[in-house]
Amino acid sequence: MADNPRSADFRAPLAAFGVAALAALAGLAMVAAGTAPAVKARPHAAAQAHGNAPVAATAVDDLPGFAPQAPPVEEGPLRYDVEYPTIPYSKGARTDAVAALIARLERGDVKLEYRPPRGYLDSLLAALKIDPSSQVLVYSQTSLQSRVIGPATPRAIYFNDDVYVAWVQFGGPIEIASQDPSLGPVFYLLEQTEGTRPKFTGELTKCLSCHDSYSLSGGGVPRYLVGSGYTGITGMLVSHEGWILVTDRTPLKSRWGGWYVTGRHGDQVHLGNMRIRSLHDFDDFEAHRVGNLDTLDGLFNTQPYLTDRSDIVALLVFQHQLNVQNQITRLSYDARTALAAAAAGRIDAREAERRMAEPVEELLKRMLFVDAAEYTAPISGDPGFATQFASRAVRDGQGRSLRDFDLTHRLFRYPFSYVVYSAAFDALPAEAKSLFYRRLDAILQGKDHGEGFAALAADDRAAILEILRATKPDFVRAVAN
Repeated sequence: MADNPRSADFRAPLAAFGVAALAALAGLAMVAAGTAPAVKARPHAAAQAHGNAPVAATAVDDLPGFAPQAPPVEEGPLRYDVEYPTIPYSKGARTDAVAALIARLERGDVKLEYRPPRGYLDSLLAALKIDPSSQVLVYSQTSLQSRVIGPATPRAIYFNDDVYVAWVQFGGPIEIASQDPSLGPVFYLLEQTEGTRPKFTGELTKCLSCHDSYSLSGGGVPRYLVGSGYTGITGMLVSHEGWILVTDRTPLKSRWGGWYVTGRHGDQVHLGNMRIRSLHDFDDFEAHRVGNLDTLDGLFNTQPYLTDRSDIVALLVFQHQLNVQNQITRLSYDARTALAAAAAGRIDAREAERRMAEPVEELLKRMLFVDAAEYTAPISGDPGFATQFASRAVRDGQGRSLRDFDLTHRLFRYPFSYVVYSAAFDALPAEAKSLFYRRLDAILQGKDHGEGFAALAADDRAAILEILRATKPDFVRAVAN
């Protein structure tokens, strides 16, 4: 892009969006090299944008772009084996939901059925108890199957509380990321070959070349990735300079570049559904935003997919859940390493607690939605997604749950993450959970007004505390001691 004579014309809006260069990131950048020929985006009927501007279907003065890919890696020992010897990431037994499914398949307790056009996808989702209403669609070419991904053929991601399944058209392998209680994110491929026994492959270094971008320099842990940035009409990124990792703090106007988005959000804007045709689009950028869509029909052929939606509420939950799970993994790795060092006499107990304190603090901030972007208009999406999401709620005697949506000013009615009930959180070392719970109790009782926590309203503190006391016995035990 530096050689483009017009590059200076759009650097200002790119900088305003946020500068964060990410190599081979965005979306849920799961692994697998595509083998089908490149697919170009086809023109489609335009949906209406904010200001009634149509979605561009053809290119004029096309921008150059690129499709990021992970750097080539050689299979071999992971840095984790040295940096985190107490965590057997490469050789330890996996205990996540996908590993359990593979064991059931091997015993003959369950079978996966291959059905065109999606192969094993429908059967796999049913076996993992993933609802099709969780479908979110990403059309930026930010996977190693990028050659078959674009606005006309987006990659579909389906998820529940622990597992993320990605599917592309044209028969590429199904990509799976799953939260292992002890190891963190682990990765699999399921080959899409009709007439053969379903073949799962556990992946390591190829996936981690994206899903641990710090692994080459050390100090990283496996993580999920969800990003946003300017995407062209073929699905290639317009520029890496505009890409950011998305969190609860990211304003809606900067989210979902390269993603399709359906649902209602009033006069709030986002980057979803946009396809940058040319540099001139940046001159009148707001007119090219596309929102408040009930269906994606008309943007591309949705028939191969399980639904015609990429639900806004599902996207909000997806992004929040991933970010909390990432920090749980970070805390798990740091805590286990510190406690092992203390047990070996290399550090004392006070130093071990000090090493856990920082990741505990960051997890508290993510789970309490500190500095989360406030919604300025009500948001609504697919009722089917909301219903199935709420069906997994843990409720107190008053019927309250951390899964209750707000969607007027924020994501949830009670601003503390439901991920506290996950197997990954429960598997944290007792010392780390105790430290977390003690800090959380002090915050909720108004005894701690540290950075960011002072903004938590008194009635929210009280409600969260009551819900946890009624539904999380280990919280009660930890604060009692």
